[in-house]
Amino acid sequence: MKPQQDIQSRAVARPGETQQVDVAGRQDEEKHHGADAHQRRGLLVSIVRLGLQAVIPILILAGSLATYSYMKATKPEVRKRAPREAAYAVKSVPVTIADIAPVLKLYGTTAAGRQVEIRSLVAGRVIETGEGLRDGGEVEVGATLLKIDPFDFEIKVRETKSQLAEATARLAEMKASVATEQGNLKFIEAQVELARTDLGRAAPLAKRGTVSERTVDDRRLIVSQREQALTQTRNNVAVWNARIDQQEAVIERLRTTIEQSQKRVAEATLKAPFNAYVFGIGAQVGRMLNANDSVATLIDRDWIDVRFTLTNEQFGRLVQGRKGLIGREVELEWRVGQAPLRYSARIERLGARVTSNTGGVDVYARIVNPLQPVAIRPGAFVEATLKDAVFEKVAQIPSTAVYDSSRVYVIEKGRLQGRKVRILATSGSDVLVEGELKTGDRVVTTRLSTPGDGVRVQEQRGNGA
Repeated sequence: MKPQQDIQSRAVARPGETQQVDVAGRQDEEKHHGADAHQRRGLLVSIVRLGLQAVIPILILAGSLATYSYMKATKPEVRKRAPREAAYAVKSVPVTIADIAPVLKLYGTTAAGRQVEIRSLVAGRVIETGEGLRDGGEVEVGATLLKIDPFDFEIKVRETKSQLAEATARLAEMKASVATEQGNLKFIEAQVELARTDLGRAAPLAKRGTVSERTVDDRRLIVSQREQALTQTRNNVAVWNARIDQQEAVIERLRTTIEQSQKRVAEATLKAPFNAYVFGIGAQVGRMLNANDSVATLIDRDWIDVRFTLTNEQFGRLVQGRKGLIGREVELEWRVGQAPLRYSARIERLGARVTSNTGGVDVYARIVNPLQPVAIRPGAFVEATLKDAVFEKVAQIPSTAVYDSSRVYVIEKGRLQGRKVRILATSGSDVLVEGELKTGDRVVTTRLSTPGDGVRVQEQRGNGA
């Protein structure tokens, strides 16, 4: 409406330009109608395009389904093969029923058969130590370990010897005095005897009046005096004998003191009581030691044991066997370097106590020669091989052949057949069993996920087949 109003106003305002205005209006109307037609064509093209996008996938899918149906309908039939029974490739070993003594594989550690802590026997200052007195050192029997200054003990010995000499001289003097008194005693005894004889003669004469009573009394006085002297002399002899006994006791005590002092002098030097390894050093030159202070610990290098544990079942079999347990031979391997070192040992004793945490009984075997081929020390981890008791009429098979600890499978005409067994013992990776097996059976050793009676197998015999 607005353009028309403009045209009219222009016509009114300018009558001379009426023809030009009409021409312009027609051109505008033609442009407007052209734009509408163009919009309609664009809309139609969009509708057609959307339709094609929707229809084409449907047509493709329909064509694919038709092609698949045609190919399936015209497919030639394939002849079905009959199902074939699967056969498992397995390995087996032959069974031999016999009397077998299995070998026990055990593990243990070496231990000191004899270990001694050396302590100072006397107090004093250390003035010398042996070359072997150091951690890890080796000493021979009788070698000097340590020497304490013996000066005080040597002075004590000399002083006591001087006292002993003095006491011995005094004892000799006492014995001489006793000898003198004993000589006097014999003389006085004779005088007493003479005085008594004289008195015995005077008494009858006095009764007859030949001699006076005064004479008899004088002679009695003489007898009394001489008897008193005899008693005194005897007492003196007894006193001197007692003094001699006392002096002999003093001498014995001094001799004991000398022996003790001499022993202290010897104990000031400590020597190795046996061939040993040394550790735990507690003394060096210049140190003051008290009696009973620790000096070092010695391990007998010629007496090394190996300690291992037997289960209750193994211990029971070995103890009840014909050979028993004590004295059995044990072979040891110490794995160091590229090649294992081998030793021989002999069982000597059992552990003093049976403890629950070990799950069995501790056994000690003494190594026959712990210095060859290489000196072995306590603390080494070793593998011990020990012959078990003899099991009668059993079969030895790999442990992989046993299922559920009670069943094995043998091969009969290319198929598996189960056999019940009972495990009696182990021997390395094998087990000893008894049960439904017989000599000549071939036991499957390959582990199968689903074994069972009648399963077809193909035997592949390897080593030992």
